[in-house]
Amino acid sequence: MDEQDPKEEQVEIIFRNGTVPAVGILLAFSLGFITHWAANPIPWQTYHLVAVLPILAGIALQMRALSLLLDTKCLRLSAYERANRIFITGLVFTACGVGMAILLDFFDLASRSALPGAG
Repeated sequence: MDEQDPKEEQVEIIFRNGTVPAVGILLAFSLGFITHWAANPIPWQTYHLVAVLPILAGIALQMRALSLLLDTKCLRLSAYERANRIFITGLVFTACGVGMAILLDFFDLASRSALPGAG
């Protein structure tokens, strides 16, 4: 029952091969951001989890999508579309987390400079 349906649409391998590097590059950016943010001189607080959790979830989804895209079963259109949906979901999670991280750092720095006696 695991045989491929000969009628099922296939993704052109050249198109799929262009998708794999794009996913890999964006995944590398996501991993690079979380690594860079972890080395940020601003001390981490519990509220930073608001940003870290979606970033980590997004990275996990991007990794899953890359794993699916590297599988030869991904030449089937349905599998390829599923991997793309997972990737886009991961990208949205990561982007939201990155946005939250930037806002949290901005507000943290703004509150420190607004303290009496600062400056």
